[in-house]
Amino acid sequence: MRPDMTDAGNPAQQIAALPVHRDKKGRLRVLMVTSRDTGRWVMPKGWLMDGKKPWRAAEIEALEEAGAVGFISNTAIGAYHYAKLLDDGRSLLCRVTVYPMMVEHLKRRWKERKERKRHWFSPKKAARLVEETELTALLTELAKQPTGQPGMKALLKAS
Repeated sequence: MRPDMTDAGNPAQQIAALPVHRDKKGRLRVLMVTSRDTGRWVMPKGWLMDGKKPWRAAEIEALEEAGAVGFISNTAIGAYHYAKLLDDGRSLLCRVTVYPMMVEHLKRRWKERKERKRHWFSPKKAARLVEETELTALLTELAKQPTGQPGMKALLKAS
């Protein structure tokens, strides 16, 4: 759903993938990408897509923005809000539903590779890098209990 399709007063709906994997020491790592406009660290996210389940749209965003390929959960692990700056200078309140994704591999060439950087972080470090308070809380909780959320439990069990 695009911003001009939202009801007045309700946040626009977006989806995000939370790409994760375990490093060689078994530690959970979170893949973050830089935003195209400000260069700050964010999760791959975007608008809902017609004809796609929300988690499939998040999976597509992870592929396009980070080159991440893997298994995505159909159970969200949380949501956060942020103010998206529009081209005309206005801001739009967005609610982003987050779906965890166990990354199998990273493509060397992907759609937005010339527009973004990507990097693996510990959940604790990722929580310090993001600006959105609710996302910081989600990542901080993940750092404390990596399998605490239902979607994350199922995802890590399957991998």
